[in-house]
Amino acid sequence: MSQVYRSTRSASVQEVSFEEAIITGLAKDGGLFIPSQIPQAPKDFLKEWENLSFQELAFNIMRLYINENEIPDSDLRQLVTKSYSTFRSKDVTPLVKIDSKDNLHLLELFHGPTYAFKDVALQFVGNLFEFFLQRKNASKKEGEERDIITVVGATSGDTGSAAIYGLRNKKDVSVFIMYPTGRVSPLQEEQMTTVTDDNIHTFSVKGTFDDCQSLVKQVFADEEFNNTYHIGAVNSINWARILAQITYYFYSYFQLKKQIGSENFNVKYVVPSGNFGDILAGFYAKEMGLPIEKLVVATNENNILHRFISTGKYDKAPVKVTHSPAMDICVSSNFERFLWYMIRKTDGSNDDLKTGEIMSTFMSSLSSPKGEFTVSAETIQAARQFLDSASVSNEETVSTIKETYDNTTNKYILDPHSAVGITTCLKYIGAANDSPNTHYISLSTAHPAKFSEVVNLALSDFEGYSFEKDVLPEELRQLSTLPKKIRLIEHADLKTIESAIVEELSKEKK
Repeated sequence: MSQVYRSTRSASVQEVSFEEAIITGLAKDGGLFIPSQIPQAPKDFLKEWENLSFQELAFNIMRLYINENEIPDSDLRQLVTKSYSTFRSKDVTPLVKIDSKDNLHLLELFHGPTYAFKDVALQFVGNLFEFFLQRKNASKKEGEERDIITVVGATSGDTGSAAIYGLRNKKDVSVFIMYPTGRVSPLQEEQMTTVTDDNIHTFSVKGTFDDCQSLVKQVFADEEFNNTYHIGAVNSINWARILAQITYYFYSYFQLKKQIGSENFNVKYVVPSGNFGDILAGFYAKEMGLPIEKLVVATNENNILHRFISTGKYDKAPVKVTHSPAMDICVSSNFERFLWYMIRKTDGSNDDLKTGEIMSTFMSSLSSPKGEFTVSAETIQAARQFLDSASVSNEETVSTIKETYDNTTNKYILDPHSAVGITTCLKYIGAANDSPNTHYISLSTAHPAKFSEVVNLALSDFEGYSFEKDVLPEELRQLSTLPKKIRLIEHADLKTIESAIVEELSKEKK
């Protein structure tokens, strides 16, 4: 099966290769790239794949989305091996038991170099960029202009540091990460700004994450600037990030099967969600054949996704500052990909072009001053076949960190985003529609050390608790002593950002 990629907003067929989809990041019409077809896992994969390592499983899944004539088997295996050699756990993403509940499990996704789930994807993306550039530049004659990529990304906390650690010192790649001033944790800011490699640049932007994300899209839409500086994406709008994250749904399913020693179980995945990329990977896994009973969207007080699933209306609202800042988002970029499939099943009548027209209209409505759209009853019903949701308050987040620590034999400490997931699990466990053999896997997206203020708020009254002793790894402790490289952007507009990018590029040693 030959795999190509198309835009979610195209009213005409515009298919591109995997390489072009990854390097360009965003389609010319502003849409996101999706595979022309979702491949099915092999017929007997539940047996054939159950004992594979994470790396072997990643290779098998990625092979279904990447044509062998684009990346041969030997190269793809090497990319996968290199990408996950930096993780602290041999399982890469281990599944652990939360022993306060019989059927509650936590998928730890924070064992990469920056202690966040984004490493699973961005270590791979960084190596992909390097692979494609080296291949292009290998055939260049002496003196001929080299191919380059100028990566421009926005972060609400963890994407920035994961992208920086995935791309630092990569030849012919320059990295510009924007984050909202004062709206990431101090440790997250230190992780980004203490990487002083020549090709790494961090912009602290006065505004919200949505302002930063909007600027990224504007830079991509500036065709002249893009053509000159070859802009690339590392945000979850980049398809390679979603692709890399599919693996841990399959791997955790097989881990769960071994841990409970049974083939007779149902599984629901609960995913703390901001930009919807993490849970979108679960949707692809389910469509590929993984027997996921339900995907549950766990939101904080910025609950645009929960409101949509409840009502069918997608409407922006002012962003609140919460205890789980990586989820403080009012426009979930990756939801566009999921919605494309739901519309195609319903109002799009299985017609790609008609679906693209509808999506383009919805996205235009969302970017208008009113900032909303409403889908049909059929479309929201289709979405509910895949998704449930819940909204979690700041108070509930703190309470869950406290109760999990108090009620687990190993005094397990959650970060606030993972606490949003566990709180949602607790709201769903024991529901009337659950069978006795239903298990919940909640995705743990970051190490608690990255959110000291909230963790200490929850746990400081416990006798014997110490953030320094119980939470903070030595590697992160040292960050505060390192020199920083940072540029403050006072005005969040396209001209200011582009001028800053050009100025910083001129300072790089070529």
